[in-house]
Amino acid sequence: MSLSDKVALVTGAAQGMGRAIAIRLASEGASVVATDINGRLVEQTTIDIRELGHDAIAVEADIGDVEDIDRVVVEALNAFGRIDILVNNAGVTRHADIMDLTVEDWDRIHRVNARGAFFCLQRAAREMIDSGRGGRIINIASIAGKGYSGTSNAAYAASKGAVLAMTQIAAHQLGGYDINVNAICPGRTLTEMSRATAVQRSQDLGIPLDELEEQRNAIIPIGRANEPEDIAEMAMFLAGPGSRNITGQAFNVDGGLVMH
Repeated sequence: MSLSDKVALVTGAAQGMGRAIAIRLASEGASVVATDINGRLVEQTTIDIRELGHDAIAVEADIGDVEDIDRVVVEALNAFGRIDILVNNAGVTRHADIMDLTVEDWDRIHRVNARGAFFCLQRAAREMIDSGRGGRIINIASIAGKGYSGTSNAAYAASKGAVLAMTQIAAHQLGGYDINVNAICPGRTLTEMSRATAVQRSQDLGIPLDELEEQRNAIIPIGRANEPEDIAEMAMFLAGPGSRNITGQAFNVDGGLVMH
């Protein structure tokens, strides 16, 4: 298995894309540190990984809290001795028109999506540098960060734009340590979070949820939304040996919604 000697830290791993990514990396042999603010669900992710015959630990943590980030890394090092792969997946949002966003919305979204992602990147990179082994950092951004108008809200789009910018700067500054830094930009993906925003949008528009889903699928060139496993496959590629010379890139996984 291509990741049999690697340790992967996955944030937001309780459900959706993070859970799918954690399981996919484990399936290739990685030992997984799964962290999420929902301790019960993230523990279930690790139970499922261990039932497949792979090593995993769960750490309940709030990625918006820098002290929690440090604690997660310390627990990862105590369990496995190093971190080779970071998947910065934890994120929050809500459906809101630009004129309805509040200061509290902005701060909550950026606290996790931008600040949390940066300090996870920095903390994991510090361990990768000290180990001398290099590593892979995979930031889960969004096509919203590239200006996709169907985003849940402008604050979310701005937070994901920040992730894209930090991906490029980090790729430049960490490349000399053999640390690859890339981003994945999912389009519409069938997760619990996206369903919650879809329910809110269907209520705001006064149309049934299934009708809204049909409308959304109709504008995707390939005709369907992502499953979380579609994102996990791209994360697996970026974590694996086939991407060793790829860094500073942002890959859309969106069925063709955004083609740049």
